[in-house]
Amino acid sequence: MIRTVLTDAQWAAIAPHCLGRECDPGRTGPDPRLFVEAVLWIARTGCPWRDLPSEFGKWNTVFKRFRRWVKADAFCIMFRALAEDTDFEYVMVDGTIVKVHRHGQGAKGGLKARPSVVLAAA
Repeated sequence: MIRTVLTDAQWAAIAPHCLGRECDPGRTGPDPRLFVEAVLWIARTGCPWRDLPSEFGKWNTVFKRFRRWVKADAFCIMFRALAEDTDFEYVMVDGTIVKVHRHGQGAKGGLKARPSVVLAAA
């Protein structure tokens, strides 16, 4: 049993933007919510596509569908739809992506003012 990540309200905002709905011409994929949950599982765990649990379907089929959706900007459209109703209950900032200029890293001589010299002068 796969634990769902999306709430029903989130899915209601995303569902109209999914590709391959019954009303669209051409091939439709089964259960778009399960597919979106599979993509979120990959994003959350960081695992390679080959390690996708079998409950989501064949990994290669899910990956090919993912590539089609990326080329069609479906995820960007979904993100915009979800971003319209933000509540900022939880906000996370990841410091691993913040880059510091080389002057701020303490390179080339380190600190200019030595704490012991400043304390001795006072």
